[in-house]
Amino acid sequence: MRISNLFRLRENLNLDRKTLVILRWIALIGQFSTIILVYFYLKLDFPFLFTCAIIFLGFLTNIYLQFKIKSILVKDLNASIYLIYDLIQLTSLLYLTGGISNPFSILIIIPAIVSSTFLSKGTTIILGILTIIFLFCLSIFHYPLPGIHNNSETFPKLYLTGYFLAVVVGLVFLSYFGIRFSGESKRRSDAVTKLQQVIAKEYELESLGGQAAAAAHSLGTPLATISVVASELKKELGRNSEHSKDIELLVSQTKRCGEILKQISKKQIKEDQFFSKTSIDSLLNEIIESFKETSSKKLILNSEKYNNKFTLQRSPELIYGLRNFIGNAVKFSRSIVEIEVKSDLTNLEVLINDDGPGFPEDIKLNLGEPYIKSKSTKVISNTGTGLGTFLGKTLLERKSARLSFLQNDKLGGASVKIIWNIVDLKTNV
Repeated sequence: MRISNLFRLRENLNLDRKTLVILRWIALIGQFSTIILVYFYLKLDFPFLFTCAIIFLGFLTNIYLQFKIKSILVKDLNASIYLIYDLIQLTSLLYLTGGISNPFSILIIIPAIVSSTFLSKGTTIILGILTIIFLFCLSIFHYPLPGIHNNSETFPKLYLTGYFLAVVVGLVFLSYFGIRFSGESKRRSDAVTKLQQVIAKEYELESLGGQAAAAAHSLGTPLATISVVASELKKELGRNSEHSKDIELLVSQTKRCGEILKQISKKQIKEDQFFSKTSIDSLLNEIIESFKETSSKKLILNSEKYNNKFTLQRSPELIYGLRNFIGNAVKFSRSIVEIEVKSDLTNLEVLINDDGPGFPEDIKLNLGEPYIKSKSTKVISNTGTGLGTFLGKTLLERKSARLSFLQNDKLGGASVKIIWNIVDLKTNV
């Protein structure tokens, strides 16, 4: 493994913001409660004001994280900055309160533990090295442990008591961390399971379509034979026969069956057509036509700026992803949905605009995450902009797409911009 790969930031390396905020509140409140107890109840001497100032800065950073950072997930780089700050803060507190001899020094390992669970290997290695360096420095440079220089006889008891409290705090901290991690893992596991089900369903539906097309092709010959025989019987028996009406009905129904099979054959001729090549405007037209059959809203495809036309491979990810966002636009629009296709020598862009209410402001930054909530719409359903958007975004990103969620000026509603690098799109076909 290359060393550069250890420090490469990836989109899936994130830490839940709420989890990070609560973990930091537990740590900060625990620190503040401890110094208050030691200073006022045990009356041990240490730089009280300096320790309060350090903890106060921690409070300010966590307030900023809780109320100013809007995204649900804190990406690897930002999370690592907060964890490094927490490590430095705890080191400063330990420096003022006895260094490594402080029983609470065991808590210095927590930032590295959090990083090892959620973040990149590079971040974990950095935090691990910093932790070792800080522990080494604290073993040499530190203020005396409070109370030791005044009353050495009480040291063992105080040390054991402090160590017990440190273990309790660490236990609470790590227990909550484990609970939160378990819940987040289950939520994401459910989303991934749903994603796999969607892909499997798309393959199954297309397989059924292929089987129907094959059946239509196979039934064509015997149906033609029936039609010929019925026509001959009609000629032989004549119009005055008691069976003439039955034969006419047989002929007309045979023709009707032939027309139905012809339509099926037109839609899908081969079993593997789902994996055949097509153009993006043809694919969008197919999706648009399917919605026109069930919706009275106006769907417009504008491909005037689709200059660099090329074929791409049909796939469940591409079809479901596009269908999902077009379906959302149809669902939330008042009357019009406009799909624009643009391309040049480098990029292919699909812009889905509607004239609906647009994206709620309180969830706009979190669109694409599963199971999000909006104050304006209570709970976003799985078929709305919550899980459905997560599935559509994930599937399109598998095909190298980049997505943006915007407010459109043209129709006044929501806008979803999907961009592919043409080279990447062709590579993935």
